[in-house]
Amino acid sequence: MSGNFLPPNPLAEWLGRTLLRLMGWRMEGELPKLDKFVVIGAHHTSNWDFVLFIALKFMLRLNARWFGKHSIFRWPFAGLLRRWGGIAIQRDSAHNVVDQAIRNFREHEQFILVLSPEGTRRKVQRWRMGFYHIARGAGVPVVLGALDYANRRLVIGPTFWPTGDAEADLREILQFYRGYVPKKPENAFYGE
Repeated sequence: MSGNFLPPNPLAEWLGRTLLRLMGWRMEGELPKLDKFVVIGAHHTSNWDFVLFIALKFMLRLNARWFGKHSIFRWPFAGLLRRWGGIAIQRDSAHNVVDQAIRNFREHEQFILVLSPEGTRRKVQRWRMGFYHIARGAGVPVVLGALDYANRRLVIGPTFWPTGDAEADLREILQFYRGYVPKKPENAFYGE
């Protein structure tokens, strides 16, 4: 899985580790020893979620890619966000994002894509299922990642292989997230 890790960068690793420690956070769990997978991070209810993700990415030296709404990729931060693995997407129009992601999985020997199924920090009525369709189309698993603000934990959970029964799979995935408290619990979607 060496292609999924960036070359050693002591400053970035120190920054990620120190930021998490100063904020009182710890990581639990372990990434699978696979070359390709989709990671979903939930529940995304605060801008702090991104800060925690970037700190973890630096600490682990992950060569992970992530989608972000195009409006955050503006000067002066656009270049930095892209170097950190960001891919700008326009959510208000169909640009075959799922097909593009599947193509990236096929074109690379190692590829990690991190997504937030809510697609926003606000309360949603359902999760966006792009993560699921990408994983199915690319033939890769989904790694469940949770933010637990109550216990200040970044949890790397189980590896889930989609079966093709999206409704049943989503119920099982959502069950995993019930035990974790987001920054703004009132904005979390639990499938109710």
